[in-house]
Amino acid sequence: MDLTLLYRGPLASCDYDCPYCPFAKRRDTGDQLRADRAALERFARWAADQSGDRLSVLFTPWGEGLVRSWYRRTLAELSHQPHIRRVAIQTNLSCRTDWLAEADADTLALWCTYHPGQTRYDRFLAKCRDLGERGVRFSVGVVGLPEHLDEARRLRAALPEHVYLWINAAEAHTYTDAEADAWTALDPLFPYSRHPHTSAGLPCRTGESVISVDGDGAVRRCHFVRTPLGNLYDGTYRAALRPRPCPLAVCDCHIGYVHLETLPLYDVFAGGVLERVPAAVPPSGPVDLPGPGAAGAREV
Repeated sequence: MDLTLLYRGPLASCDYDCPYCPFAKRRDTGDQLRADRAALERFARWAADQSGDRLSVLFTPWGEGLVRSWYRRTLAELSHQPHIRRVAIQTNLSCRTDWLAEADADTLALWCTYHPGQTRYDRFLAKCRDLGERGVRFSVGVVGLPEHLDEARRLRAALPEHVYLWINAAEAHTYTDAEADAWTALDPLFPYSRHPHTSAGLPCRTGESVISVDGDGAVRRCHFVRTPLGNLYDGTYRAALRPRPCPLAVCDCHIGYVHLETLPLYDVFAGGVLERVPAAVPPSGPVDLPGPGAAGAREV
């Protein structure tokens, strides 16, 4: 089996407090952190044991994972497993980077977000340069709020041309065409993020070759459809894997709509779907979106 897993354990604490973040934040207690560590280590053992399958793993924690030693260690260890094609994590890149020396840079990748107002620009840029020097695959993104535009332009100018800078449309923000054009000048793929995608009844890879896993091992087709498919650790999920249409009216998050078969994003991000790294530098100019798209507010 060739399977992609989106893992999200109970961790919810973050060292940033972004006002635009839609995720509920809390200060995890010692017991909660120990529970998250135990859940992650259980998942890592399971993943390491699946040598008969080909796995790709993206960690999508509610909080910031890489400030916790168990996430750094898990990514480094899984990156050396020959049956794991890719292991990646979404991160604000606030952690130290020396731990990456223990990882296989051909397998590990980072999906990094720059949050102006939460960290110094020069500090974030230095981290990006360090990733490049280490040969780590990574993308960098910014939430497309008006007050972030100048910082995003500054970052795009400073990053190497081959490093993809993505822009996420902000939650509850509607873009005029002129505003969208400004963001598209930085990220030619921004039109995919500007509006939610009509998805009801459309074929999607989630539930067949892509699954979501909670800390207790509950398996669902994706983070946004709560119907369980079984449990990872007793193997009951495997019999439920099959092609199935999306049951939701729209899909408005990149980690969801990237898997829609009606969009060409598996070709756009070939080899880098999990870390949001395109196969080639996106060309300038507007993107033609296949199929209908619904207007509205969007994800972070």
